[in-house]
Amino acid sequence: MAQQMLPTYRGADAAPVCRARPGAVVPRDRRRGEHTGVRHRMKRQSASRPQGPEDFYADHEEYSRQVLADADFPVYAVDRGAPGGGVHRADPARGGESAPPGGGTGAAEAGEDSDALAEYELRNGELGWVEVRSGDWSSAEGPYVTVRTYRPGTDTDQLPELEDVVEDERDRVFEQLGVDEGDGPGSVRALREWITVEGEPRAVQIHEDRARDAGCELADAVSEAVSAVGEEGLALNAGRRRPVWAGRLRVDGITVTVTGRGVPPGGIELKRIEDFERYILGRTDLMRKLAAQQARRVALEERELPSVLGLEAHRMVVEHAVREALAIAAQIRAEQKPRVPRRSRGEAAAVRWEAAVRQQMKLASESREEAGESVTAMVNHLTRLAQHADWAVGTSEGLAAMEEVIRYTVFASEVPSLPAQRAWERLWSGGLRNASAAEDSWLTAWEQWRVERTQH
Repeated sequence: MAQQMLPTYRGADAAPVCRARPGAVVPRDRRRGEHTGVRHRMKRQSASRPQGPEDFYADHEEYSRQVLADADFPVYAVDRGAPGGGVHRADPARGGESAPPGGGTGAAEAGEDSDALAEYELRNGELGWVEVRSGDWSSAEGPYVTVRTYRPGTDTDQLPELEDVVEDERDRVFEQLGVDEGDGPGSVRALREWITVEGEPRAVQIHEDRARDAGCELADAVSEAVSAVGEEGLALNAGRRRPVWAGRLRVDGITVTVTGRGVPPGGIELKRIEDFERYILGRTDLMRKLAAQQARRVALEERELPSVLGLEAHRMVVEHAVREALAIAAQIRAEQKPRVPRRSRGEAAAVRWEAAVRQQMKLASESREEAGESVTAMVNHLTRLAQHADWAVGTSEGLAAMEEVIRYTVFASEVPSLPAQRAWERLWSGGLRNASAAEDSWLTAWEQWRVERTQH
């Protein structure tokens, strides 16, 4: 059985590197719920070659037009011609019955009601699926609907689990609004509902994840991190988990997945997309707004952070990274979609990493670049050790190993595990892949350290 590999950690998030640029290609995972192919996502602006923002957006618009012009299957979206704009918000005053946004006028309350192309996937040059989104993207309350249409013949056994689809929507709110609704699942229900498609009600199986109280510890941690940073406009909001649902239906042999927040399934009406231009331009408009939103934030390197004593910042970043990496490895073994907790992708994680880098610069007299490289190597050392050695987590030996790795990273101390530290340097500098001999030498050095500890 192939050995599961932990992700490599680099940069300010102290999280696995797996981000995509707008229109960048991302090989999809072969595990459950994912198709092999090239996935094009809508993300914040980050061009890979020198060009102006408008040229960047124009390139993506033109490429999307070319791809979608070749779509040889119907693609569905919210029917904007239907009463209420095709999205009827849940109305508590009516006992939960649906009502159009804006009190029946069809206008979005927050002024950000839009349609946008979100993602699509190409497999062997063939369009595999297309996803579009409609509603108020700027509010965690919604209403907001995501519709993904799959190519006919797609194996339904290989589609993402509806639980993962719900978590993808919570990821969107976190990435676009900075709102962390907590990790799922919450209080879930399996329902049978109806969604109207071109005037005809269609049965749909619904997975609903309703509100629950998130852990007070998480809420306090996020609140503390945000207060410490003092960034205006940051929308982090732990402790509140809004209801989100996902459903899957069949329309004339085509599989359609629908996700909603702030709107019941029965409040949605779908129709075929006749012209993609509105969705392509909507994607560009949203990317502009997200890029402007990001630009307003003060760079983390320029902020004043709380003072840190001694090696505490190093310990914090290591402990979080090890815990998250082991959680990902467990997800992979369970054939689940690997998903880093949102709290590890956000502001608090970036603050932890920045604090460790600054302390490394101070204590080791290193430049920012050198300190970043040192912290990266340290985190990867201990996450990889946790993968290979059961004793590395939750034991006195594991704590001792962590302290020695940190002290060697900061002070280059002559620690008892010095042979293991130097073996790791050789393994890390030579690259982790296809380095079995160097890895064996490194693990042997750690085992020898353990033996010598028991003899004293």
